[in-house]
Amino acid sequence: MKSNCPEVLYEIEEETSIFPKLRLDPVNNNYIYLSSANKVRRIPVANCGRFASEQECLSAKDPYCGWCSFSQRCTLKENCTHSNSINGWYNISHAPDKDLKILLSFPAKYQVVVTANVSKVLTFCMIKIVTALEIFYENVVLKNSSCFCNLTTLMITDNDCLVLEASLSSSSWNITQTFQLKNCSRCIHKGECASCKWIHVSPVTTCQDDCSATVSKGITTVRKTEHISIQSIEPLWISTLGKSEITVKGENFTRASGIKLILTGITGCKPDVIKVRNVLNDTQMTFALPPTRKEAKSICIQANGKKCSPPMTLHYVSLPSCSRITPNTSWISGGRKITTTGRNFNVVDSVIISDDQRSNLTVSRCPGNASEYHYLTPSLSHATEGKVVDMMLKVDTTFIPCVKLHYHPDPVFINYQLHTELDPDLELKIYKENDNLNISKTEVEVYLSYMTGAQTKKIWFSVQNITKKPDRSTILCKFKREGTDKIDFSTVKVFVKLGNFEHEVKPTSSHIYLYVLILLPIVVGVIIAAFIVTRYKSKELTRKQSQQLELLEYEIRKEIREGFAELQMDELDVVDSFGTVPFLDYKHFALRTFFPESGGFASIFSEEMPQSRDQTSKDESFNMLHALICNKNFLVTLIHTLEKQKNFSVKDRCLFASFLTIALQTKLVYLTHILEVLTRDLMEQSSNVQPKLLLRRTESVVEKLLTNWMSVCLSGFLRETIGEPFYLLVTTLNQRINKGPVDAITCKALYTLNEDWLLWQVSEFKTVTVNIIFEKIPENESGDACQTIQVNVLDCDTIGQAKEKSLQAFFNKNGFLYGLQLDEIGLELVSEEQQRELLDIDGSSEVMEDGIRKLNTIGHYEISNGATIKVFKKKANTRSDVDYSDEHCHLILPDSEANKDVKGAGHKGKQKFKVKEMYLTKLLSTKVAIHSVVEKLFRSIWSLPNNKAPVAIKYFFDFLDAQAESKKITDPDVVHIWKTNSLPLRFWVNILKNPQFVFDIKKTSHIDGCLSVIAQAFMDAFSLAEQTLGKEAPTNKLLYAKDIPLYKKEVKAYYKAIRDLPPLTTAEVEEFLAQESKKHENEFNEKVALFEIYKYIVKYYDEIVSKLERERGFEEVQKQLQQVKALFDEKKKCKWH
Repeated sequence: MKSNCPEVLYEIEEETSIFPKLRLDPVNNNYIYLSSANKVRRIPVANCGRFASEQECLSAKDPYCGWCSFSQRCTLKENCTHSNSINGWYNISHAPDKDLKILLSFPAKYQVVVTANVSKVLTFCMIKIVTALEIFYENVVLKNSSCFCNLTTLMITDNDCLVLEASLSSSSWNITQTFQLKNCSRCIHKGECASCKWIHVSPVTTCQDDCSATVSKGITTVRKTEHISIQSIEPLWISTLGKSEITVKGENFTRASGIKLILTGITGCKPDVIKVRNVLNDTQMTFALPPTRKEAKSICIQANGKKCSPPMTLHYVSLPSCSRITPNTSWISGGRKITTTGRNFNVVDSVIISDDQRSNLTVSRCPGNASEYHYLTPSLSHATEGKVVDMMLKVDTTFIPCVKLHYHPDPVFINYQLHTELDPDLELKIYKENDNLNISKTEVEVYLSYMTGAQTKKIWFSVQNITKKPDRSTILCKFKREGTDKIDFSTVKVFVKLGNFEHEVKPTSSHIYLYVLILLPIVVGVIIAAFIVTRYKSKELTRKQSQQLELLEYEIRKEIREGFAELQMDELDVVDSFGTVPFLDYKHFALRTFFPESGGFASIFSEEMPQSRDQTSKDESFNMLHALICNKNFLVTLIHTLEKQKNFSVKDRCLFASFLTIALQTKLVYLTHILEVLTRDLMEQSSNVQPKLLLRRTESVVEKLLTNWMSVCLSGFLRETIGEPFYLLVTTLNQRINKGPVDAITCKALYTLNEDWLLWQVSEFKTVTVNIIFEKIPENESGDACQTIQVNVLDCDTIGQAKEKSLQAFFNKNGFLYGLQLDEIGLELVSEEQQRELLDIDGSSEVMEDGIRKLNTIGHYEISNGATIKVFKKKANTRSDVDYSDEHCHLILPDSEANKDVKGAGHKGKQKFKVKEMYLTKLLSTKVAIHSVVEKLFRSIWSLPNNKAPVAIKYFFDFLDAQAESKKITDPDVVHIWKTNSLPLRFWVNILKNPQFVFDIKKTSHIDGCLSVIAQAFMDAFSLAEQTLGKEAPTNKLLYAKDIPLYKKEVKAYYKAIRDLPPLTTAEVEEFLAQESKKHENEFNEKVALFEIYKYIVKYYDEIVSKLERERGFEEVQKQLQQVKALFDEKKKCKWH
């Protein structure tokens, strides 16, 4: 098959080099890879969409393009639906007319008949006689499957050569072929066609000879012509817009005829034939070139029907563009040399400066190249400071925006100094005002003129440098005279020239010295007076600073001494007996551990599933799903398949693990086997990369499954052994925090473990003991008729904080709650004069700047020791408390108020000297106060009561030891880290930071911050890394820095003791797990968990089935899975009836 015309599939807009070797896409042969300097592009091998009809699609003869019968358009095969069906998609190689040819015949004189070798009704026919000079179109008669024309005008060369081009079209194809006819003149003129032959030739073929002859009405005329010669064609670089005029230089242009320019490129079959535009004279003529794509084309000149001149290369390039301009400023007089950097400047005709107040200015160009354009700026006499004009490039008739040019006023030269001491050498300094022009020394020309008799002479100086100071710039110039001519310095004039700007500089005036002599005494007097005043103010300031430093020293000494005394003498009264520890039941403990961020699941798993009409079908669906999950191979395959899905997020993995734990709550033995298999698989994934990272994060199902498994198996140990010391720690922390001031807005406190929660802005405070009267209320059946309890509060406590302490005191004394919530009670001050309700905000509240209101405190109401306060039940729908917001404050005052206190007298001035670091001892005193409780809790966790470890811990640690041995891991640190990641990090830290998981209490943000410090110390005890702490280390690390080494020894001994215990038998482990399973029967609605698991199965059903089909031995499992899906689908349908 003959090749078709080349076509541009992809054009890179920017100028970049490409690698000439193209690579076919190994996966999809309809694409190729094109590599350039900084990018690899994947482009299709054909642009089939440009063919609108079946005829155009098939006639294009592109093997990649074919007609898609389904969509009735020209496409690649892969883009056609049903392309593999019969006649669904076919191209030229499969089309019925793939061997299409044109046949010629000469039935009569001056007649030619054109037919195709396939008989089909023609819709179009055209016949051309191609010559070197012109193309003659003949009248064509179309008749069914053929066409003919009369050759009334004919051009035949002396060697009996004729080139004929024929085009035929039908409803489904078109074809064009070119023929060269040899020895056919007798056939055409007389009908004798025995010796006439024709062959297929290239479309650009013409008949050539040394002379030309024309035949018209039987008369032949022969004219001798001169041979033309081509010397140059200018320009040979033009833009893709074309060129309205190129000049060809040579000889004999006026003596030639039929002069044409032939452009040959790679983007088409046929060359562009362009007639001469104007023959200027015998040596010059012009042509106009059309626009085209970026490419290099061959260009030659043809005349008199002869061969083309030797070809030259004409470059079509993309439009020029600018990247940088240096400098980007000019003075308004113009003439500054500007250099613009960019590309393709060799196709630029001129540079235009566009101004909004006058017409465009064309600037003159200096010598340059394709990447640099040099020109001189024009004058803009009307330009103002910072005037911005547009620089544009003119390419033929198109204007292309380039860059912005800033015009500034002409430079201002102040004066000059001429030094003649080193005569004949002269030194000239010219002083100039600073500006934004950034003038360089190469741009400045300086000359000096003087008179010698009636003659004016000039001396041109050499500019040495330009130095810039804050007030002015200095231009240093030098000149070395040669000869003995003397200069009359009284006639000297100095001129500075910059481009079009030329200016005479005036010398330094001598009157300035007189001004200096007059002003000098005045300046000296002012300086002396200023010195005296400054000295007095300095002494006064020094005196005030000394007083402030003394006050600051006093405050710091006092705070440090009080902190030291408190650290040594303070004791914490811890309640020895808590009565009953408020443990949560197992169900709520498990749900809060399984779903720490999804509280809604607690109520779901507590409810019973709604009864369905077809209970048997419902039970059958859940029973079959439960049986499917109990297939170990299926469950492991299911989990691995889900984890490979990109949208199966970390949250989904954790939820799936928790649902699975609940669904298998009564089959802990089976769940433990699954945990073993998944853990081994996880080790295989991470052992080759970083074995120490195993179980460190929660990014897989097995990691969350391990957390849940530990929670289930250690719930009894947690309740029996750890619960009481843990609750003691939380209670002690609360008691310690409430011992000192607590800001009601931010919850920061003076006594804390966490520096972020330290209240260091507090002023002095004192304890006030009040008598709280609790009346009998119907909600409290256990209480007496009336009780009076002494309660210690602080004078800086808000009314809300006083209510909290009162209710806590009632609970500590009686062992049961008062019966009313905090927002249901009010406080009333009882005195002989009157009874007054105490509120956080009322009409007497202090209003700060910006409308901020300060909460009322015990001190605000001037309540003293021994005062009586009554607790009463507030009326319904009354609300005396307020919701605290940014419009309220308590102990931490706004910055403006703190600064205002400094200006006051007496005790208010102390606000200025509050420094946070002075109160860091409060962290240490809190740590000391609760240290024994913390150590008791830690040692209850990592000790072995009765030399016996919990079964779950012993079993899993032995499992990890066995896996390390089987993988030949000899580094003991790896096993230590595995154990730490599986138990302390995965379980104990989660419990220590969340006491609400274990107890029926509410965790405050402040308690959370303190427990985070304790949990950090707990984890540091299990770490193998040596701590190197400096003075700048965080306080939460420094608090337990001395305790950590001892803790580490105890932890290592704990791990060793567990390893040295006799190994557990399989029967012992399974017995323990069976007992735990029996304990938790009927705790959860397992059908809810099964239904949640089924949702994941349905979501990824196709991927799961595909995985089962690839694996062997899952044929029966596939059937069971299909049955489960069918049952659930049927149940979904029934739900709507």
